Amino acid sequence: MLITNIKGLVGIHPKETLVLRGSEMANLPVLENAWLLLEDGLIKDFGLMNEIPPSILHLTSINAKGKFVFPSWCDSHTHIVFAASREEEFVMKIAGKTYEEIAAAGGGILNSAHKLQQASEDELFESASLRLNDMIKQGTGAVEIKSGYGLTVESELKMLRVIKRLKTAFPIQIKATFLAAHTYPIDYKNNHQGYIDLIIKEILPAVAKEKLADYIDVFCEKGFFSVSETDEILSAAAKYGLKPKIHANQLSVSGGVQIGIKNNAISVDHLEETDDEVLSILANNNTIATLLPSCSFYLNIPFANARGLLNANAKVALATDYNPGSTPSGNMNLVVSLACIKLKMLPEEAINASTLNGAAAMELNREMGSITIGKKANLFITREIPSLAFLPYSFGQSQIETVILNGEIYHG
Repeated sequence: MLITNIKGLVGIHPKETLVLRGSEMANLPVLENAWLLLEDGLIKDFGLMNEIPPSILHLTSINAKGKFVFPSWCDSHTHIVFAASREEEFVMKIAGKTYEEIAAAGGGILNSAHKLQQASEDELFESASLRLNDMIKQGTGAVEIKSGYGLTVESELKMLRVIKRLKTAFPIQIKATFLAAHTYPIDYKNNHQGYIDLIIKEILPAVAKEKLADYIDVFCEKGFFSVSETDEILSAAAKYGLKPKIHANQLSVSGGVQIGIKNNAISVDHLEETDDEVLSILANNNTIATLLPSCSFYLNIPFANARGLLNANAKVALATDYNPGSTPSGNMNLVVSLACIKLKMLPEEAINASTLNGAAAMELNREMGSITIGKKANLFITREIPSLAFLPYSFGQSQIETVILNGEIYHG
């Protein structure tokens, strides 16, 4: 496939650039008036239109005059396998109930767990497929999906098997994360160690035997899993080769970042609450800070201190957190807009955080996340737009016209 007359070819990072931190994130290379050649599902070559090789001019091409070409969004934090929506809690939030109050009343994660336990694997696969298809049409070309609404041996495995089916059924890169430590089931409300033992001694070995997960996650937060409990679970998972990607500092400065880094976490996600110690420890570490601004928007909680993290030279990624309770949206375009509007990230920083650094947060950065020769031809073409900044500027309005996965136009 040949794409010609591209107004701006976005994110043409060198092959050796695999992740960006701090001030580097404002550097988003764009080639104007460009062409792009895709072959065998990969990015074959690109250059300036006035230097296009005559040998490829005969190829059927897409004319991208006035349009930008972006690498696909890489959404590194989602929960899209769930049984039912939770709009009744949406109304409770409007009435003033807090996240903790809704959870204490039997809502929240336990609500989703109850519904999921009653759903069949086929039902979960069909509903997740619809969500994933929508996300792809909105420009997402790689995604991480977590379990965590099962909370029993059988249901956690059911979720992970659904994710495995999605990996086979869809033409995008999918990573699976084991998140049984999402909350405590009612039966273990007063027996935390009993549930931790269930995770470590029963579910983890079964997950490893079927090779159902790439990562381990724990919700390290007040009222959920303590720092010591998180450490115990992450240490046990490491014996099975599962690397951590953990929920940290969503509702409080919980110590989750520190325990994640101690366990060599790929990323620490949320970080709506940070302090100077968190900024300092992330400044000198390879762990990526994954921010989820649409969660803050939906729950009306503080937005992450992106500028503080960038000024501290941290690595920052952006993701949707798509889930039925706190972020019922998988629209990465909105995430990029919110990052600019609420996190005060420059468009270039937000786009890098949603492409190359998002890929790095899934360890896919050698094959995804930038327009680089040899990487997967996962990208999207915008409508005719006046500038790069117009994409986040026009929040809530899709500017994507064509989605390309593995070098082929995606029709859904």
